[in-house]
Amino acid sequence: MRILLLGLLALSLSACSLLYRLPTRQGNVIDQRDLAKLQVGMTRDQVKYVMGTPVAGNPFRDDRWDYFGYYKSPRGDVVSRTVSLYFDEGNRLAKMEGIEQAAAGKVDELAKPDLNFVKSEEKKDALEATRGEDRAQPPPDAQTPTPAGAP
Repeated sequence: MRILLLGLLALSLSACSLLYRLPTRQGNVIDQRDLAKLQVGMTRDQVKYVMGTPVAGNPFRDDRWDYFGYYKSPRGDVVSRTVSLYFDEGNRLAKMEGIEQAAAGKVDELAKPDLNFVKSEEKKDALEATRGEDRAQPPPDAQTPTPAGAP
């Protein structure tokens, strides 16, 4: 009987470690693909379109935007990243910090284009092109109106 109770107690205690923990995401979602789109000389609006609204803006220095990203997986792995973008007086992107560049000779997996996305965009473009052609030509069963005095 004691062995059965000990086994039940051990089983119930081991089940406590099986609880699901939610992933924790705070700040901006900083994706290497988005960072690869940034170029020196872009306007603030263009940067905001690519990266989103910055988490931290300095009220004393309007020329700097900071993006913070924090992610903790359910297994406890923590990933954090900080990207700082500096603008000049003309509201153009002048300097970037915290952006990792791919090493020479190595292809960054995150910088590769998503082939499924590219194929779906090509299909959409082809479909739009055929729709444009269909709209330019009247349907074959439509009758063309005749002028008012013609038989």
